[in-house]
Amino acid sequence: MSDTPRRVTRALLSVSDKTGLIDFAKALAGLGIELVSTGGTAKALAAAGLKVSDVSDLTGFPEMMDGRVKTLHPKVHGGLLAIRDNAEHTKAMKDHGIAPIDLLVVNLYPFEATVDKGAGYEDCIENIDIGGPAMIRAAAKNHDDVAVVVEANDYEAVLDELAANNGATTLSLRKRLAAKAYARTAAYDAAISNWFALQLKTDAPDYRAFGGRLVQSLRYGENPHQSASFYRTPDHRFGVATARQVQGKELSYNNINDTDAAYECVAEFDAKRTAAVAIIKHANPCGVAEGSDLVSAYRKALACDSTSAFGGIVALNRTLDAEAARAITEIFTEVIIAPDATDEAVAIVAAKKNLRLLLAGGLPDPRALGLTAKTVAGGLLVQSRDNAVVDDMTLKVVTKRAPSEAELRDLRFAFRVAKHVKSNTIIYAKDLATVGIGAGQMSRVDSARIAARKAEDAARELKLAEPMTKGSVVASDAFFPFADGMLACIEAGATAVIQPGGSVRDDEVIKAADEHGIAMVLTGIRHFRH
Repeated sequence: MSDTPRRVTRALLSVSDKTGLIDFAKALAGLGIELVSTGGTAKALAAAGLKVSDVSDLTGFPEMMDGRVKTLHPKVHGGLLAIRDNAEHTKAMKDHGIAPIDLLVVNLYPFEATVDKGAGYEDCIENIDIGGPAMIRAAAKNHDDVAVVVEANDYEAVLDELAANNGATTLSLRKRLAAKAYARTAAYDAAISNWFALQLKTDAPDYRAFGGRLVQSLRYGENPHQSASFYRTPDHRFGVATARQVQGKELSYNNINDTDAAYECVAEFDAKRTAAVAIIKHANPCGVAEGSDLVSAYRKALACDSTSAFGGIVALNRTLDAEAARAITEIFTEVIIAPDATDEAVAIVAAKKNLRLLLAGGLPDPRALGLTAKTVAGGLLVQSRDNAVVDDMTLKVVTKRAPSEAELRDLRFAFRVAKHVKSNTIIYAKDLATVGIGAGQMSRVDSARIAARKAEDAARELKLAEPMTKGSVVASDAFFPFADGMLACIEAGATAVIQPGGSVRDDEVIKAADEHGIAMVLTGIRHFRH
């Protein structure tokens, strides 16, 4: 490859997003660069008073088939792919009247945005770009001679180079633009293929790809020696990726991971029904509660484990108000995320200049379909999102004593939280608040005992006569393989249990519950979280 700057004599522009287009094209024309364009782009340039040739003048063929066929022609692709220093290529260009195209400016039909707005099948199909990706890939392949631009963000960099190099681009810029071009078409095709899999209800397509747009280059990953970046995917789900950061320091990798966990947890609680707050530390809840308003829910959540809440993430399911903002800012908090915030609340949080305030614009739907993915050595593990909601489950009473209405209300609450705690999970709950959380233990008995111990610590902190696990209910994310885990919960003071069931020893566990006068319901749904 030659590192000699390549002079741009002709540019082909074909864009669906016309942001910055006119100013960019005027600057190109001012450098004496011939403009060629298509359809609506050509009309926009002509309307701005620019001299522009239609691509049909270049190819000798009109646009046809509702614009589906306009750039798929040798005079376009030959102009992009011809190696300028190759004698055979230059002879072919001369023999067939092919003019070189030195700069390609294409952004693709808005397929992702069309899907995002809920368009029908045919509309989505019509917004699959064919000519655009073909030209982009052709220009990117021939980046030794051709510069390719796939988004308006790069207009300035191209103009700067053209100005600095007497109308030419450098190889280093063309390489960077080519790399971005291939990444863009890859992400575009990934969005299309995943949409098709969803339409066909294909859980395991032969090939699976994911793509996203860079949101932020992070200072480091989970640890300072790891590099990290944050990307937004095409599926529009309210959360940290959609949020507007009102104030505070730059988000870190761990901030983003924990904030996502917090917001997904609090979204389990319908904001029209109740106010809810989740406090997260290291991707696990350390306190979750419902209340008549946000401040009461926050204080109940904080009471579960105020020590762990220090430096945590606070997620709310309603608009952050002034009273809740004052309470949350009483202790050191890393991030607050909510659907929105009042002006007064924003002003209160502003007094803590390092506190990050994120406004997500809405709550994610806990029932929505979607995919999650994680890497393993040499591969990807892909699964559908855990969108099971306890309100939709049939709870089966399996003990002699049925839970009271108050117990049943707290059992549903506890199982709602258990879905968002790392396995093995034990949740003690009372009066719509967590009062003990055991997370991520290899033994379910250990989770039960750790949660009870944390409740004892909280009781000492709050100067209570006894831990709040006395008279609580308990949720387990998976079945009790033996009665010992449940007996540890009973010892801590639990009076009712919710669990999936399904153990070969279910009868033994149920018998132990009956012997202690405990109510138990089975959900039939497990919430493992690793």
